[in-house]
Parts: sequence; structure tokens; C-alpha cells
Amino acid sequence: MTETTEQNRGTEGETPTMRKAQETRRGGGDPGARGRTTIADGVVEKIAGMAARDVDGVHAMGSGLSRTFGAVRDRVPGGAKSVTRGVKAEVGEVQAALDLEIVVEYGVSIADVARDVRENVITAVERMTGLEVVEVNIAVSDVKLPDEEEEEPERRIQ
Repeated sequence: MTETTEQNRGTEGETPTMRKAQETRRGGGDPGARGRTTIADGVVEKIAGMAARDVDGVHAMGSGLSRTFGAVRDRVPGGAKSVTRGVKAEVGEVQAALDLEIVVEYGVSIADVARDVRENVITAVERMTGLEVVEVNIAVSDVKLPDEEEEEPERRIQ
């Protein structure tokens, strides 16, 4: 064999085409699996907050105090409604745990609402993030009675 043929053949009888195929596979495995994806606690909190609010029987999220401050914040120009109110997430590399504080409507079964919230939150978080949700703790902080007015601060300007 000539020197040029030796260079083109490479190691153990490989042709340039074979080397090219091996170079494209060099990293091994699926290119989509190379690297790491991290998901912030706030991302999981937003997903869980939206999923919990979608359940019938959930009137609001958060304690009375946090809802009052939230109502004030919502009225400030440029202030956005907080989807994460009443939601706390702890996110690891492959698992997440959530604590939710909810207000239920009067007359609904709290056990059924809690179960539905738990199912909806787990489904949404696992589907969107790929994380395993190991627990969803739900604290019912209040019941919204039909004749109760919403907790809103007085408006200074009429």
C-alpha cells in the first residue's frame, strides 16, 4: 500500500466514510440528552399555581394576609397578578415537592377538592418539567362563604 492509501484507510482498515460516520456519533447517544437542564423553583411554582386554580372549588390561593397584600400589588400600575401566591416548591435534579395553601368555596367537599388539586398539579408539573412530584401538601386556610365580600383594600380614588 502507498502512504496516501494508508492515510485514507486510517486505523484497522477504516475508510474515510467510516471515520466520518464515527465522528458524528462521537458524543454517543441522543444529542438531545447531552447536557443538563435545570428548572427553577419559581417555574414549578407557576405551573402548580395555574393548575391548582383550574380546579373547581378553589376560590383563591394563599393566606388572608398574602391575598390582601396581593390585592394591593395587583392595583399598582405595572404590578402583575402573582400566580405563585400560596405555592412553595422545592426542586431537585429529578424530583419536586410542593406545598399549597388554598381557600375553598363553601359547600364543596374539601377532601375532593384537595384530591383534585393534587392530581391536577402533579399531572401538570410532571408533564411540563419531566420531574417526579414526590408530594403535594395542601393546607386549607379558609372557606369562602357566599355572603362574604372579597378581601380588597379600600380604594382611595373613586
